[in-house]
This record gives sequence, structure tokens and C-alpha cells, in this order.
Amino acid sequence: MTNLRATVAAAGFTALIAIGAYISIPIGPVPIVLQNFFVLLSALLLGSRIALSSVFVYLFLGALGLPVFAGGTGGIGHFFGPTGGYLIAYLPTVVITGLIARRPVHKAVSTLNPAFMQFFALIAGTLCIYLIGVPWLKFSTQMSWKTAIGAGALPFILGDFLKVVVVFLIGRTFSSRVDEYLQMEK
Repeated sequence: MTNLRATVAAAGFTALIAIGAYISIPIGPVPIVLQNFFVLLSALLLGSRIALSSVFVYLFLGALGLPVFAGGTGGIGHFFGPTGGYLIAYLPTVVITGLIARRPVHKAVSTLNPAFMQFFALIAGTLCIYLIGVPWLKFSTQMSWKTAIGAGALPFILGDFLKVVVVFLIGRTFSSRVDEYLQMEK
């Protein structure tokens, strides 16, 4: 990433993701946080490449022990605990969300409304977090599937849907401005 503006945007989103971790409501092994809000927003506004670097730096800083994870904690041990899958899921989430939202994958999809593709991309990104986070929660805590789904997905569905709607609205409002700032082509 040689573009200075892209570097600044990635660093800004790294900071926002860390701030989102401080907005945390503990409700069990997996807290309610705003990290995923900023992860999805970075993918929607910056695209998968820049968002991926932002998330990678965020996870790297957390692994080094900086207090950037939920509740102001850090350390590599978080990747092996109940929330490790959710953290690791942020990497494929930004790739999937950014690719779907910013350019059609197939000609048959290219005729769809860009707003629909962005909303679909956010839903797909959220599902990616669940598909990696819940099994990780199950295996790291030895929970049953029913308990893991009950603790790691069900309490979050409504809130995550609301996050998707807000990210979508912000993305629709600021996408062209961010593209101009980054001097990117859609």
C-alpha cells in the first residue's frame, strides 16, 4: 500500500475498530461490541484490500498485547479463547464484504442494483463472522452446538442486523466521498 491516503484511512479504521472494542457489554463468553460495525464499515468504504490491512494491523496490535480487544484487553491468548474465532473471522469478512460490495463477482450479478449488492455484502460479512466464530466458541469451550449457537449467535442477530442497516446507510452516504479521497475507481 503505497498510497498515503490509503494508509491514513487504514490506520483510522484500525483505531475505530479498537475504539469499537471498548464499547463492550459483557453478556457471557462473547460480549456485545462495536468492532464488527467498524470492520464491516471499513470493507464497505475502503474495499477489501485496504480494509484487510486495517484489520490485520488491529489483530497484530492485539496479539502484541496492546489493549485493543473487548474490554480493553490484549494478548495472543485471545485468539485461542472463546472469542478467537470472531477475531480471526474479521480477516475473511472484510475480503468477502469488500469484494461483493465494490465489484460484481459474476456477469449475472452485475445487473443487480449496487445498493442491493452492498446490503447483501454486509449480510454475507456478518454471516462469515458467525460461521467462524460460533464453531470456534463451541470447540474452545467444549459447549454443545445448541449452547454455542445460543451464546455466540442468537443474542446478537437483531443487534447485528441493526449494525448492518446503519453501516449500509453510512456507506451509501459517504462511499463516493471516500472514493474521491482515496482516488479509487469503483
